[in-house]
Amino acid sequence: MAVNRVPVLKRCRSLDLDPVFLGYDKKSKRKSLRAGKKMSEYGLQLREKQKAKFIYGVLEKPFRNYYEKADRMKGMTGENLMILLERRLDNVVFRMGYARTRKEARQIVGHKHILVNGKCVNIPSYLVSAGDTVELSEKAKGLQRYKDVAEVTNGRLVPEWMDVDQENFKGTIKEFPSREVIDVPVDEMLIVELYSK
Repeated sequence: MAVNRVPVLKRCRSLDLDPVFLGYDKKSKRKSLRAGKKMSEYGLQLREKQKAKFIYGVLEKPFRNYYEKADRMKGMTGENLMILLERRLDNVVFRMGYARTRKEARQIVGHKHILVNGKCVNIPSYLVSAGDTVELSEKAKGLQRYKDVAEVTNGRLVPEWMDVDQENFKGTIKEFPSREVIDVPVDEMLIVELYSK
């Protein structure tokens, strides 16, 4: 399996991205070497695509598949792409506050600690639907690790498209998110322009 091992802060610097969107509290004091240089139109489009891939932890081929699926759906392709990425199970676990970062959420899903509608799902790219219930398994609820994580993520705002019961580690997807409520700093129109060349 391919894994991106680039240091997070270094990658954030190169993409001009705040680590807060990934769930990290750290800040880098260094400046990017290309900070003052002008970027070409293609460079800007590529950077937006890399930003989206990095934030959601998706590699090139699956990202391309998401784009093609979004293109076939009704409505704006860029908005559909962001909604598809937001519906990924690892992202939903992160948004509900069961993990500090999306990488940790992906690991939790991989370790079979997440139940969707009462069934164990260990595929991070699983797309949740409206009305789905996402919760920690009974074994995982008793672990100290999740109690610690809940304390750390308690201050994080839960998006309005989901209902979360922090006490019982259980959440429900009320509806699909709209682009307005997705707080990811990505200009999806540039991604669409890049892929439609």
